[in-house]
Amino acid sequence: MFLNDRYGAAHILFPILEGRQEAFFTNGDDESLQRAWARENGLNPHTPLADILLAQIEHHNTDVFYNLDPYRYDASFVGRLPGHVKRKIAWRAAPGKIDFSGYDLVLCNFPSMRKLWEEQGARTAHFFPSHDPELDTLAANRHRDIDVLFFGGYSRHHQRRRQILEAVARLSNHRRVVFHLDLSRYTPLAETPLGWFGPLKAVRRPPAIRNISAPPVFGRAMYEQLGRAKVVVNASIDMAGPDRGNMRCFESMGAGALLVSDSGIYPAPMRDGETMIVYDQPQDVSKTIERQLDKGSWDRIGWAGNRAIREEYSKKRQYERFLELA
Repeated sequence: MFLNDRYGAAHILFPILEGRQEAFFTNGDDESLQRAWARENGLNPHTPLADILLAQIEHHNTDVFYNLDPYRYDASFVGRLPGHVKRKIAWRAAPGKIDFSGYDLVLCNFPSMRKLWEEQGARTAHFFPSHDPELDTLAANRHRDIDVLFFGGYSRHHQRRRQILEAVARLSNHRRVVFHLDLSRYTPLAETPLGWFGPLKAVRRPPAIRNISAPPVFGRAMYEQLGRAKVVVNASIDMAGPDRGNMRCFESMGAGALLVSDSGIYPAPMRDGETMIVYDQPQDVSKTIERQLDKGSWDRIGWAGNRAIREEYSKKRQYERFLELA
C-alpha cells in the first residue's frame, strides 16, 4: 500500500518498486507495519521497533543496508547490524548533527550538505533523486485547471517562503491559485487573538495566504494536483544554502508542470528558460508567473522539463549509480 501510494518514490530504488525478491523495503518507524511482520515471523509483537528491523535484516540476509533516515538510525544502530551486511549507506539532505561514524558512505545531491557531513567526519558521494515513471501519464495532460500550485511546509523555518507565497497569493484575484500547506502545529493557536503578539506570529499565515490554503497532500493525492497545475512554485527553506534541486523540483518537472523556483545552483538538466524558470527575489515571482501564463510558454517549458528529468534521472540510471557506489 505504501509503495503504491508513491510517497517519496523519487528516493526509492528501482528493485523495490519492481518488487524484486533480492530487495527488502520497510518503514522502520511504522509501528503497525513492523509489528505485523513480527507476528507473522514468530517474534513477540511487543519487541522494540529497532530490534524488529534488525530481525528483518537478518532474515533477509542483507548485503547492503540503505537508510533514508540516519537521524533515527545513527551509528549506535549501525553498530548492531549483523556481520553479513557488507555496506552501510545513508541518504541525508537536511542540516543537523548526526553520528555517521558507522556508515561507509553518506549520499546527497547538494555539494554544500556533503561538505557539512565531511566536516563531521563522514565519507560522502554524489547521488540524486529520480523520475517516477508514474508521473508520465499525468504529464501528458495539457488541459489543466489550476494556474498556480504550491505545496509544502509552513513553519518558523519558512520566513523567506512566506514572502514568496504572499507575492504569489496576489495572483488569486484573477488566477486559480492553490496552496496545500503542511502547517506548524502552533499555527492554529497563532491565528487566534492569543497569537497576535510574541513568537507565534512567525507561524501565523497572512490573510492572503490563508484564503487560498487547503490541507496538505502527499503521495498520489499530490501527484493528482501536480497533473492539474500549469505552474508549480518551489521555495527553498531558510536553511537550504545555495544548492537547489530538492525532491519537489523532480516531482513538478516530472509531472510536466512548469517549475518556477528561486535562484541558486541547480543540476545541469534544470536550465532557466529551457526546462524551468528561475526568479531572483520574492517580489519577482508573481510577474514571472504571470508572464509565462500570458505567453502560454508554461506548456512548452513544462514538456521540456518532463523530458529532461525522464531522460537524465531515470530509475535505471539512479540504480546503476547506486551499484557503483555500493
